[in-house]
Amino acid sequence: MFLGIVAGVIILIWLITNTIKIVPEYERGVVFRLGRLMGSRGPGLFLLIPGIEKMVKMSLRTVTFEVTPQEMMTKDNVPVQVNAVVWFRIIDPSKAVVNVENFSLATMQVSQTTLRSVLGQVDLDGLLSDRDTINAKLQQIIDEQTSPWGIKVSLVEVKDVQVPDTMKRMMARQAEVERDRRAKVINAEGEFQASEKLVAAGKKMSENPLAIQLRYLQTATEIAASDKTSTLVFPIPVELFSLFTTKMVENKKPVENKKED
Repeated sequence: MFLGIVAGVIILIWLITNTIKIVPEYERGVVFRLGRLMGSRGPGLFLLIPGIEKMVKMSLRTVTFEVTPQEMMTKDNVPVQVNAVVWFRIIDPSKAVVNVENFSLATMQVSQTTLRSVLGQVDLDGLLSDRDTINAKLQQIIDEQTSPWGIKVSLVEVKDVQVPDTMKRMMARQAEVERDRRAKVINAEGEFQASEKLVAAGKKMSENPLAIQLRYLQTATEIAASDKTSTLVFPIPVELFSLFTTKMVENKKPVENKKED
């Protein structure tokens, strides 16, 4: 009698555990009836036929994994080591169960091969500077390949790019030379602009010779105001001698006229 009661309790517990299923909001239950797919159920409470129906739970939450660092050659033959991070989630639980054996492992393998193939088509400068375009291209290719498995790849980010030390030194030297070139160009442009201003100032002063004299006086005032100046060399404008030469020419003309008479 006691054994019968115990057996009945065990059977009842087995029926309850295999009949009543509760699936939370972030999961879905893929149900098979005698090996045939019946679709997904949930969330909430539902019943299964014991011994006939079987359920596989699938999580719909976003999964994040880091792609193993991949050693590759860029388009310009530079060896680099790159790793990335992939975010994906299941949007069709039935396909994730039926169409692929291990969706997580399969997605990881696809991500590794895609990372190697895509980054091998860009040069080092593009890999370091144009991350957004590369990430978008990786996400599109991986998502297309995992779509038949009911998986949506929402984001792919290149996490780290490791460059050899020799290449780092060469890049630093290139950046230094580039900055030196920019400094020389800026200096040359400044000299060119200054020369244009000086030419314009010279033309303006040539219209009125007194402007040159005023400029000399202003310069002399600035030099005299300096505490370190003890001797002042003041140049005499050539235009001042034109007055004397003009007077001398005017005085010579009457004398020459008298001699002719």
